[in-house]
Amino acid sequence: VQLQASGGGLVQAGDSLRLSCTASGRTFSMGWFRQAPGKEREFVAAISRSSSNRVYAESVRGRFTISRDNAKNTVYLQMNSLQLEDTAVYYCVAGGVPLQRESSYSYWGQGTLVTVSS
Repeated sequence: VQLQASGGGLVQAGDSLRLSCTASGRTFSMGWFRQAPGKEREFVAAISRSSSNRVYAESVRGRFTISRDNAKNTVYLQMNSLQLEDTAVYYCVAGGVPLQRESSYSYWGQGTLVTVSS
């Protein structure tokens, strides 16, 4: 499975942005991780195949929403009220469970850069 992410860019604090990631085949759980400059990679959000289970990092809960369209093999990350601390390369992932665990994901996209300016 190959993952192609898109939607990153430069925005101002408080703005919104939507990331998309399309898989080349059927996937189970999907999600997003991010890595800010000089920091370790961290979990952002993930969703089960049925969309019945969605989990978020505490830092983005209430601002970010993850969703998916299985007919399109695509996962979305709607990011609202963006903050300077959200600046990072965002990686799309596909895999299994537990949803929050990095080792659950066998497939990783190339990353898309999100830059939030003041």
